[in-house]
Amino acid sequence: MSRVSPRAARLAAWIAVPAALVASGVVVSTASYSAFSDTTSNPTSNWTAGSVALSDDDSNTALFTVTNLKPGSTGFKCIAVTSSGTLPSAVKLYTSSLTSQKDLAANITMTVDQGTGGGFGSCDGFTALASGASVVPATTLSTLGTNTTTYATGKGSWTPTGTAPETRVFKFTYTVSPDTPNTAQGGSASLGFTWEAQNT
Repeated sequence: MSRVSPRAARLAAWIAVPAALVASGVVVSTASYSAFSDTTSNPTSNWTAGSVALSDDDSNTALFTVTNLKPGSTGFKCIAVTSSGTLPSAVKLYTSSLTSQKDLAANITMTVDQGTGGGFGSCDGFTALASGASVVPATTLSTLGTNTTTYATGKGSWTPTGTAPETRVFKFTYTVSPDTPNTAQGGSASLGFTWEAQNT
């Protein structure tokens, strides 16, 4: 049996290293070019919510501040409400913060009509809608303030489309009942009005 000399063993080892490197290079080279590829993609998606938006022209001033009422007193005021949202919606009118002393609220009726023309401070040019004009038929303040206090119990049939700003003018007319009792002298009443839009 022949023995490999140390010198021959060292020579074989040095020869083996370049051979291994060459072999590994072949493997890497083959792996780098072993597959074709391709992709397709869709641009980044985006989501934006629509809106419902209402405003009015009252400059934060109450519709009515009336004193010295008596049986038969009457008056009216207008206010313009604008829908500028981007979604179709339904607008309702309801009330809040009813107060009444000496039962005056039960002796004042309120009528609300909707139309075009006029605005806060003047009803000049107001024209009621051909249909659906009556938002609130003659109803006492006490009834309105008790039964019409949320969107669900609100009044009105205005349905803005959301495609462009829309404005409706609301005409409020109050009348003190001719039959108001003497006990209502010095009485007072107050009531707030709110429009709310909800998308449909």
